[in-house]
Amino acid sequence: MIPLTMAKAGDAALIRKLSGRDEMRRHLTGLGFVVNGNVTVVSKTAGNLIVQVKDSRIALDKTMANRIMV
Repeated sequence: MIPLTMAKAGDAALIRKLSGRDEMRRHLTGLGFVVNGNVTVVSKTAGNLIVQVKDSRIALDKTMANRIMV
């Protein structure tokens, strides 16, 4: 498993684990990041990402993206 920040633009990945406190995991789940769900990196700049998850594009800063393991 690697953090989502290690993925390159255009990479599609399966979410393996969400880390962090319960509040953070609930927040990410509410945005559509669920274990065994798919995520695609649309663009990446300085560790910050725009991702496609459940037919929505979401911007994540590096700190949040590091909590998503693929």
